[in-house]
Amino acid sequence: MTTGSFESALPSRLPSGRHGLTREAVVASQRGRLVDAMAQVVAEKGYPAATVADVVERAGVSRRTFYEQFADKEACFLAAYDVGLTAVLGRIKEAVEGVPERLPPPLSGGHPPPPGPAAGWRERARAGVEAFLALLASEPAFARSLQVEILTAGPAALERRAGMLTMFSGIWRNVHDGARAEEPELPALPDEVFTVLTAGLEELVRDCIRTRGTAALPELAEPILRTVGAVFAGGSSA
Repeated sequence: MTTGSFESALPSRLPSGRHGLTREAVVASQRGRLVDAMAQVVAEKGYPAATVADVVERAGVSRRTFYEQFADKEACFLAAYDVGLTAVLGRIKEAVEGVPERLPPPLSGGHPPPPGPAAGWRERARAGVEAFLALLASEPAFARSLQVEILTAGPAALERRAGMLTMFSGIWRNVHDGARAEEPELPALPDEVFTVLTAGLEELVRDCIRTRGTAALPELAEPILRTVGAVFAGGSSA
């Protein structure tokens, strides 16, 4: 899987049989297996019905090992949430930084064009949105656990989610600042606009997972980008 995937955000798994890894490496691998198992079990059964017994059975570790790593089911779920968020942020960053330069058409006579300007905010926003949706679509268990079941996991989980929404509101604020630098005619917007934008996009993604499944998530790219463009333009067509 590519950099920024959920798998790359997890500690590596141990090889089967005897090995010469340090205790720290063993612990890290067991923790990763438990986090992955938590996401899988919660996606299948829902957070309230998932049990520590389910998780340790799926991970192939003992109950004692679970409690060496986590205080309880909630702590393991929150760790899975953090792994997922780290993977999402890494994948978005990788996609945005990988947007190619926009080149002008070739000159007459077959001569190569001069270097073009860097791609604009619209291209970067598209790359980030498409990467986000593609990653969730490729990891249905994590997507369902982190987007849907998070709402049923108690006050600490809701607080963690609120922090995520605040962070993404800031990201959209930064995107808008960059857009205004490129297009000064775009209006200034108050912070609450980005809060509402983030919450609305989050609900759109969650509703798609719940009603149509994660495979349909990439289809949301165009409506999301149209919404962003309209919001950034102050409600007029972008």
